[in-house]
Amino acid sequence: MKASTIINVEGLEIPVDIFQELRRDTRLGLTGRRATLRVPHGAPPEFVREQMARLEAWVAQVLRDRPAMREAFTRKVYQTGDMLTVGNRKYLLDLKIEERSSHTARLIGDTILVQLAAHASEMNRYKSIRTLLSRVVASDFYPEIYQRVHEWNSRTVRRPINSINLKYNHSNWGSCSSNSNVNLSTRLLFAPVSVQDYVILHELAHLAEMNHSDKFWALVSHYMPDYEEKERWLRENRSRCDF
Repeated sequence: MKASTIINVEGLEIPVDIFQELRRDTRLGLTGRRATLRVPHGAPPEFVREQMARLEAWVAQVLRDRPAMREAFTRKVYQTGDMLTVGNRKYLLDLKIEERSSHTARLIGDTILVQLAAHASEMNRYKSIRTLLSRVVASDFYPEIYQRVHEWNSRTVRRPINSINLKYNHSNWGSCSSNSNVNLSTRLLFAPVSVQDYVILHELAHLAEMNHSDKFWALVSHYMPDYEEKERWLRENRSRCDF
């Protein structure tokens, strides 16, 4: 059973997922997106409240020990005139709140025009802006990413690719399906090109080895001996890669 709530820790709003599971102990977790609390199935409400208090204290300590993690929970507030920098590209933002039925955005030259529905809540508009920016930027970068994926494929695994997709994904940097669809997170566009290339190679290697076996890592290492440096960059800079 799962429930969700929000805790306030040192001025930050942090989403929490609470899981009741077949377990005997309690487990606390914190990622770049949310905190998690796992308690035994059927735990009484007062016990859950005690563990929530424990979770808040623990999260506060983690954020003090790892200040960089705070960035992931610091809400970005976009305004007209702001500049969005993604890789080597800069976009001027033009945000308009209008009487319209839905949100939309499009690229006009170097300006991203975001049109938001006036009837939507502030939180809805906040979440929608990030998704819309991701969609527009993905469209702008797609030809370059498409070409690089095929270039890496031609000089490495040389396997058929069904599709290449850029998605606003937070659960991973990329994935490769059994249908040979290569998916990359738009958050990866904030990373250096060499790091992007590592994730591209990682997913292409899955076209040959659909697992993380020794053969898979040997394949990655063969074409990119320093891949562990790229993984380290992603771990240390995860919170900086987002809209």
